[in-house]
Amino acid sequence: MSEKSCSFHNEKELRVGQGERMSAGHSATYDKDNSALSAFRGIPISELKNHRILPALTTEANGWEPVVSTEVLRAQEEWEAVETIQPETGSRASSAQAGQLISFSEALQHFQTVDLSSFKKRIQPTIRRTGLAALRHYLFGPPKLHQGLQEERDFVLTIAQCGLDSQDPVHGRVLQTIYKKLTGSKFDCALHGDHWEDLGFQGANPGTDLRGAGFLALLHLLYLVMDSKTLLLAQEIFRLSRHHIQQFPFCLMSVNITRITIQALREECLSRECNRQQKVIPVVNSFYAATFLHLAHVWRTQQKTISDSGFVLKDLEVLAKKSPRRLLKTLEIYLAGVSKGQASLLGAKKCCGPQAPYSKDLTFTGVCDLQPHSSEGTWLI
Repeated sequence: MSEKSCSFHNEKELRVGQGERMSAGHSATYDKDNSALSAFRGIPISELKNHRILPALTTEANGWEPVVSTEVLRAQEEWEAVETIQPETGSRASSAQAGQLISFSEALQHFQTVDLSSFKKRIQPTIRRTGLAALRHYLFGPPKLHQGLQEERDFVLTIAQCGLDSQDPVHGRVLQTIYKKLTGSKFDCALHGDHWEDLGFQGANPGTDLRGAGFLALLHLLYLVMDSKTLLLAQEIFRLSRHHIQQFPFCLMSVNITRITIQALREECLSRECNRQQKVIPVVNSFYAATFLHLAHVWRTQQKTISDSGFVLKDLEVLAKKSPRRLLKTLEIYLAGVSKGQASLLGAKKCCGPQAPYSKDLTFTGVCDLQPHSSEGTWLI
């Protein structure tokens, strides 16, 4: 018998003996197993199979288990833990709902089903006028809102009294939807974090920027990004807000537009249009979008910067209250042009300069930071 055959039989006996000792006491160490396996190197697979050595090496019979290092076990545990990690949302939203976008109508329906009685007590539906201001408004002011629409108006103003509740799954989905539609991200994000500053909030918690507008400000943003007709408008304004020179905080500017909308509703500037359409919420949404469109047009064409924000918003408020129908007509023209594939009123080709993330060092002045221009108005809602 050749030296190679003798070596093979000796190795076989060695392997069988080791198998018996392992099944009896499981005392074989990792080094011994390694030396045993190295003895079979160079032997054809067919020979291992014919002599039943290959099945002995791969079977788990008799309780034999492969030796796994502690490092491998720890890495496996960490990898399995990755699958169970859920995005930090700060809400009770189920994992099934966490990744789902929410429509404006679904979010609105949520507020129609919850108890808002405590918030409704805080609203002041119309501006209180006295003396000559009351007489002037009676003689020359807009018509009163039809009685059948007053409940819908009060509902809008009640939502404006509600804050952001990070424990409410619907509130979380509204924020997630706004973030995804503006950034193009397909993944959920934390409800608190620096990424909200990239969208134009002042801090890591969007809820702190809703002063004077409440959750209505977020519903308006949701309407802007989820309506197919106004999504392009939202994207264009968001792109303009990131211009390297003319940048401004997009979401914070939107909150100020909502404040102007609330004031226009309370001062009955939208009553004529609401009476004509026999609706309040659609008129309020369109007025918000139209006002935002006009601001963006002025901002781009007049080369406004963040230092002009307070004055631009003040002029915008005066125009919006005085000529709401004019703004709504401009929005209609814009949306008609978008549906026909025509160039936007913002002149996208002209405002696509270098973009930069929103700078935290910019000082933004909103409508709440300026004094009312007359005794008829008030910034409290």
